[in-house]
Amino acid sequence: MDAIKGGSWRTTVAGVAAIVVAVGAAVAALFDADPVTVPDWGAVAAAVMAGLGLIAARDNGVSSERAGAK
Repeated sequence: MDAIKGGSWRTTVAGVAAIVVAVGAAVAALFDADPVTVPDWGAVAAAVMAGLGLIAARDNGVSSERAGAK
C-alpha cells in the first residue's frame, strides 16, 4: 500500500495485473478438461517476479521527494 500512497499507482496496478494474469492462466491450465494441458510454472514464476518488481517500482511521473526516496 505504500507504493499507492507514494503516487506509484500505475506500476502497482500493472504489477498486480501481471500476477493475476499469470496465476489465472496457470489455474485455467491446471483445471481445464484436457489432462494433457499443464501450466508452465517457470513462466508463472517469472511473471510473478516481474509483477513484484512492478509493484516495488516508482512511476516516471513521481518525483524522488514525493516517493520518499530523498
